[in-house]
Amino acid sequence: MSDLAVTFHLDEPQATQTGHPGSRATSYFVHGDSVAVPNLLDAKHMDHWYQVSEIDVLATPGAASIVVLGDSITDGHGATTNGNDRWTDVLAQHLQASPNTRSIGVSNQGIGGNHLLTDGLGPNALARFDRDVLAPAGVRWVILFEGVNDLGGLARNGEVTPAEHAALVKRVLSAYEQIILRARAHGLRVFGATITPYVGSSYYHPGPLSETDRQTVNAWIRAEGHFDAVIDFDSVVRDPQHPERLLPAFDCGDHLHPSPAGYRAMGTAVPLSLFAQ
Repeated sequence: MSDLAVTFHLDEPQATQTGHPGSRATSYFVHGDSVAVPNLLDAKHMDHWYQVSEIDVLATPGAASIVVLGDSITDGHGATTNGNDRWTDVLAQHLQASPNTRSIGVSNQGIGGNHLLTDGLGPNALARFDRDVLAPAGVRWVILFEGVNDLGGLARNGEVTPAEHAALVKRVLSAYEQIILRARAHGLRVFGATITPYVGSSYYHPGPLSETDRQTVNAWIRAEGHFDAVIDFDSVVRDPQHPERLLPAFDCGDHLHPSPAGYRAMGTAVPLSLFAQ
């Protein structure tokens, strides 16, 4: 649970580079090769990170990891910069606090704006599944928490027909089925997380048909025979009086992304029993 600084030097300026604009963590940079110095003096900084996508560590026998495949709600939009209070951070803290799960790590593979079906700020979930879920070492479980951007994007620029809504829901559920099959083919247990409310979002401004789509998808996630287990984030963060909306205390203010308090509620709601060794 400590912070890690990764220092590297590039001999030549990069024409293009991978970056994580939603990292909510600060990078520092100076000219010249300063890899060996203990502090970067007079460094410029920005609240993104670059090049590094994950960290592999030496671990004890039997250690394992959970990959979370998600969008900006997993990435941590609305979390505190350098505060490490995303819901995945909270889950990692709880895993470390229990002797039965202390050897389990969490790989946050959330990308802001990510879709199940189409590319955005990064490749879609189906396209990146092998790289981000199957390739890392020690993976035993995958949590799938994707879909709000697919549902919200359908009618973002104007309402579409009920038939188009039904077709999108069918494609989303087919994507879930593909991911479940691919995970199980590699011996992974796959858990489905319900899509959280987003009525009131000024980015998607969803109407009744979009909310019906969300309810239909969530009903499929909750139904037996699909995922190995369900993590019901919808029930954790929704307003009981207005279940199509986030609880105000758990809303970062945009009615789409949770606040740090919402992320804490989500992280603590994940049963550690799911990861019994």
